[in-house]
Amino acid sequence: MDRMHSASLIEVKDLQKQIDDEAVVILDCRYDLADKESGAQAYAAGHIPGAHYASLHRDLSAPTHQFGGRHPMPNSAQFQQFARKLGINTDTPVVVYDDNRLGFAARAWFLFYFFGHTNIQVLNGGLRAWLDAGLALESGESEAAPEGNFSARPKDNLLVHYETLKTSLGDAPWQLVDARDTDRFAGKHEPIDPIAGHIPSAINQPWREMTDEKGKVKSPAALQAIWDSHSDGRPILNYCGSGVTACVNYFAQQLAGRRDSLLYPGSWSDWCAHQRQSK
Repeated sequence: MDRMHSASLIEVKDLQKQIDDEAVVILDCRYDLADKESGAQAYAAGHIPGAHYASLHRDLSAPTHQFGGRHPMPNSAQFQQFARKLGINTDTPVVVYDDNRLGFAARAWFLFYFFGHTNIQVLNGGLRAWLDAGLALESGESEAAPEGNFSARPKDNLLVHYETLKTSLGDAPWQLVDARDTDRFAGKHEPIDPIAGHIPSAINQPWREMTDEKGKVKSPAALQAIWDSHSDGRPILNYCGSGVTACVNYFAQQLAGRRDSLLYPGSWSDWCAHQRQSK
């Protein structure tokens, strides 16, 4: 593994060595879009020892409005409060995991990265890898830590919003990549949003293809090959349905050595809201 790949990922054996270290904060990010409380219930039933729960809709998103998509990013104050309540300081090691091929853990990773926290890792293989290693879970809630001093420092240059995207479509300075599954991208199937299809000029790279069937991240060489096949020399602007699973592609691009990637946080749900208003 190269340095970036190893720095952003942590293997089960390495997390196991840190499990009794009170300095590390572990976040369980399991979630189900169809059942918003199932992740919290699964966490209560059994989680990696010492882990705290991070809910997509309560902790990793802001309240919804007409625009901004189904899962708007939290603002600096909201995310800072969330991190401090977990006892996170400026240099605290943070490890995130889920049970859905990074589908929600990558959102947590991106938020920490976006708000300036550098000591953030994703557990390779998630909860499945922990269980496959024969390691135990604990139930109930983990003990609260003293409030931390984390200070949010947003990297606003990593985001592109609707108005900028719309006015740039004819001569875009980026390659637009849709992380949703192929049928949703093609408009054959749309279970959530009011409009089927994709943003004009976008190409499709499903987010699940960044991992194998067990949720293990593909090698740096394999990821680089995927993203090189889509590259035309411009930065990649990632989107999905609501700015969540696009973070898996963003994370994979980082592992592949790309440092110019961007995110449209409102994604297709925000795009649809604007299209409906304009009709």
